[in-house]
Amino acid sequence: MNDQIHSGDEHGELGDAEYAEFMELAAQEGFDPEDIEGELAAAGHGPLPRLAVVGRPNVGKSTLVNRIIGRREAVVQDKPGVTRDRVTYEAEWAGRRFKVVDTGGWEQDVLGLDASVAAQAEFAIEAADAVVFVVDATVGATDTDEAVVKLLRRAGKPVVLCANKVDGPSAEADAAMLWSLGLGEPHPVSALHGRGTGDMLDAVLEALPEAPAQTFGATVGGPRRIALIGRPNVGKSSLLNKVAGEERVVVNELAGTTRDPVDELIELGGVTWKFVDTAGIRRRVHLQEGADYYASLRTAAAVEKAEVAVILIDASESISVQDQRIITMAVDAGRAMVVAFNKWDTLDEERRYYLEREIETELGQITWAPRVNVSAATGRHMEKLVPAIETALAGWETRIPTGRLNAFLGEIVASHPHPIRGGKQPRILFGTQAGTRPPRFVLFASGFLEAGYRRFIERRLREEFGFEGTPIHISVRVREKRGRNK
Repeated sequence: MNDQIHSGDEHGELGDAEYAEFMELAAQEGFDPEDIEGELAAAGHGPLPRLAVVGRPNVGKSTLVNRIIGRREAVVQDKPGVTRDRVTYEAEWAGRRFKVVDTGGWEQDVLGLDASVAAQAEFAIEAADAVVFVVDATVGATDTDEAVVKLLRRAGKPVVLCANKVDGPSAEADAAMLWSLGLGEPHPVSALHGRGTGDMLDAVLEALPEAPAQTFGATVGGPRRIALIGRPNVGKSSLLNKVAGEERVVVNELAGTTRDPVDELIELGGVTWKFVDTAGIRRRVHLQEGADYYASLRTAAAVEKAEVAVILIDASESISVQDQRIITMAVDAGRAMVVAFNKWDTLDEERRYYLEREIETELGQITWAPRVNVSAATGRHMEKLVPAIETALAGWETRIPTGRLNAFLGEIVASHPHPIRGGKQPRILFGTQAGTRPPRFVLFASGFLEAGYRRFIERRLREEFGFEGTPIHISVRVREKRGRNK
């Protein structure tokens, strides 16, 4: 047996001896070995493969997304410019999990319908492993559909063609007409009624990679990827130029909604880093709503490609809802994180006082993220950026051996037991760290652990082991009643 630990081997990140010891512990506590293996596999996965749902307006993209994720979450509304907090959702089909990118939120802007659809499709395709292209079978292929087909061909990603609004056998012939698009078999579907979605999802699973493509860290010694994210006009391009020491990115107010993402190789502190630029979204007054939507798509794409998210916040303005959305996006994606407050040199004493209060109230959920105060315009404190990024990466990749983790959990249970609820006191029996990047823990317990107690566990894990600059995922598996109680 090979004792090396591989993140891709059958036991996740547990070595063979550690795994055997862990399974023995689980059996003694009355857990089913198959359940345990399933739990470890679910917690130990890397980033999930991504499926983009694209197509022109009113073909039923959001309805299809809701059907795929099994709940009404994507906004289904006729009004264009519906900005939402999220554009990605988690879904499961036939035991496999993946992420769905919904591009149904922004319909048409002043650039005209074709440009708007192309912009959306481009952003979504960029970060996807496979694409579902939705066409209204009752209308047939339009010029806009043909334009999207060209984009898809250029991108070279696997495509599943969804012929939507096929509500009965009589409409099957309409779907067959879509063979003419040259994208292979059209899958007749009624997103509204659920007809045919199972067969289409089977095709999606064939198109998606079995294990997600590890775009980062796959090559030993390859440059680490950093996404520079933040709301529009916060100074991302200026910061990138200052970091690069030259004008690499155009800084100006007027630009279109589409442009190629810029991945910059930049040497900092003697190390080469790859900056995934998200500075391509500019605001024009009449494009504002749409630009915000595109910005969230672009940010989601960049964050997925990166290992570290450097979140840039304008220190001269109040922390906004949009800032918090972007932070949530990075936390949900499980990336290492650094918060950079830009324009620090412009603050007077009063603003600094109020900013500190805002940070306490508005950013309380990411107190663990390293913070740097910088000025993209003058270059002040730029040298602090690299150590902060390195700290965050180290936390993101930290792994605690199972024996040490269980000794720590034992101390917590003894000194701070879970509150008694309904005459019962749930106990953490044992746990393991199933994965890193970000650290993912699975705790096995005798009963349900309340959210407050889970937060307490996370806080103590951070105090004991560091984990600076990284979100931590904790899942809890409760022992079934059939188990032998101790």
